[in-house]
Amino acid sequence: MHKINLTAKEKTELEIRHRKTRDVIELDRIKAVLLRSEGWSIAAIAQALRVYESTVTRHIKDYVEEGKLNFTKGGSNSLLSEKQTEQLVAHLEENLYHHTYDIVRYIKETFGIEYSVSGLNKLLHRHGFTYKKPKGQPYKADPNKQAAFIKRYNKLKASLNTNEKIVFIDAVHPTQATKLSYGWIKRGGTVEISTTASRTRINLIGAIVLENISSTKVIEYETINTDSVANFFSEIRKQHEMKFKLHVILDQSGYHRSKELKKVAKSLNIKLHYLPAYSPNLNPIERLWKVMNEKVRNNKFFKTPTEFRENINNFFHKTVPEIGDTLSSRINDNFQKINPAY
Repeated sequence: MHKINLTAKEKTELEIRHRKTRDVIELDRIKAVLLRSEGWSIAAIAQALRVYESTVTRHIKDYVEEGKLNFTKGGSNSLLSEKQTEQLVAHLEENLYHHTYDIVRYIKETFGIEYSVSGLNKLLHRHGFTYKKPKGQPYKADPNKQAAFIKRYNKLKASLNTNEKIVFIDAVHPTQATKLSYGWIKRGGTVEISTTASRTRINLIGAIVLENISSTKVIEYETINTDSVANFFSEIRKQHEMKFKLHVILDQSGYHRSKELKKVAKSLNIKLHYLPAYSPNLNPIERLWKVMNEKVRNNKFFKTPTEFRENINNFFHKTVPEIGDTLSSRINDNFQKINPAY
């Protein structure tokens, strides 16, 4: 194992360089060299820097043999050939790996070449890969039916009279269970958040008019069925004079298609328009639910059901009326089709 003996001048120069540089990799390299010169073990340095021991070993080896501190200086070529790299990239585009060491194993088994985890991370970054969550996609989504709906919607929107409005409706069922989400955390640190697995949930129905998001109406019901949706229709009718014909766009849930609800809708001068199945991307109010999670639920702990309910209601009854005008860039009808995930 490489040992490092620094002169007082060399150590001072490294410490000055450490204060000046903003490159995080160079910072780690300098720390590793300084700590090793002070007698620290590889394991202790790795623990202090929160990196792999193999990474510390490489940092020190690069310094002893090449005087290398900067990440780009003297960088080594990929261990894989150009053809092997192309094969790996194609494989990773088709297969999702959760851990880097699983890819290390795949490369070892396929090409007989062994990478360190840190070395492979660099290779992946060079070829445009990043570590993030995949995007969920309804596997039964029909892009043709979505395209047909978008065409009908645009035609309806273009033909609206001054006494007609389009209203998007949906139900949501937020739960009290702590919803952990991403956030900025200092490197090497952690943030602890109290959690609860409580299954307490509230059932909400919401209606949004894109021209006036601040007027969004959301009501809580004991359960969501034909009767509660019919009641909700009556409530949104109160927001608009009877002379206004409401074009309500909603999904194809069974209670939305019941004869009873259609009869109520007709009596309230409401025309129902159904979304294609598995197409949440075509209902803008779905994006409001996402904003609700960001503002109220993500990384938030609710000690009691009452506290949880109060925070949800406060968002819809106080926050949305205040920020609604600022949400049009996120909540709009710039619809995009989605293809099924295979």
